[in-house]
Amino acid sequence: MSFNHTVIEEFRAKAGKVGGPFADNDLLLLTTTGAKTQRPHTVPLGYVRNGDQLLITGSNLGAPHHPAWYHNLLAHPLVQVEISTETFEAIAIPAEGPHRDQLFEHITRTAPGFADYQTRTNRTLPVIALQRTEDPVGATHEITNLADKLLQVHGWLRAQLQHVRTEAHTHLTARTSSDRQPPSLGMQIRQHCLAFCEFLTFHHTSENDHIFPALAHYHPHLRDALDRLHAEHRTVARIKDEILALLADITNADPHEFRTELDRLARELHAHLNYEERTLIPALTEIPWPPTPAT
Repeated sequence: MSFNHTVIEEFRAKAGKVGGPFADNDLLLLTTTGAKTQRPHTVPLGYVRNGDQLLITGSNLGAPHHPAWYHNLLAHPLVQVEISTETFEAIAIPAEGPHRDQLFEHITRTAPGFADYQTRTNRTLPVIALQRTEDPVGATHEITNLADKLLQVHGWLRAQLQHVRTEAHTHLTARTSSDRQPPSLGMQIRQHCLAFCEFLTFHHTSENDHIFPALAHYHPHLRDALDRLHAEHRTVARIKDEILALLADITNADPHEFRTELDRLARELHAHLNYEERTLIPALTEIPWPPTPAT
């Protein structure tokens, strides 16, 4: 059994309390999705609070390369965080430039060991803010059927898309004091947009593979509507893939083009969600949520 696995087991068995070298440290468990394997990968990490944010550092004990979990969160920003007995989803956002330096200074005041790790390597240790995902619209009332769940998910998608669009608009209208040109897309926009796209893909895949076939079987009168929804999924996916291509190189990506594609995605997705709710909600109210186990 690996050292990390032993720490993880102790953490979960003792409500976040562990002994050994982590005995006096603030510790969390971070679960990322493997950039290559696509499998969940959990590691114990020290963290420092900064207001409502949790900060982690890719120290890798001062090794010359970034830890694997850092590459994972660059590919898949949606992560799971465990602190004490609480588990929640977050978006992992690496800090940049002077802001990163300010956060690292804050970290080293609380946990001086990270400054020592920085002296051991030529690479700049990444500082990552874990931003808890906002509760989706509709999460304040009890979810009793699949219609409620669909509305909850759609509320989250609408809210997150608006958040990314607001960030992009603010970023695009900013100008540098020297050349008055829009800056390159930053990591915050990239990570928020990737997280949104990842969740959107998961949602539409679940509908295509599970919900739509079941509805077509039990409600044949909905088949034309389901065919239209399938086609809209493909349209949204094409636009999403164009946005992901822009995000592959945020330094050289054209912010105007990014915003244009984001606005196009918003138009198509909002129309799709509205139509799906009008046509499917009556049938989905018949299906309990959470699903009842088969007997």
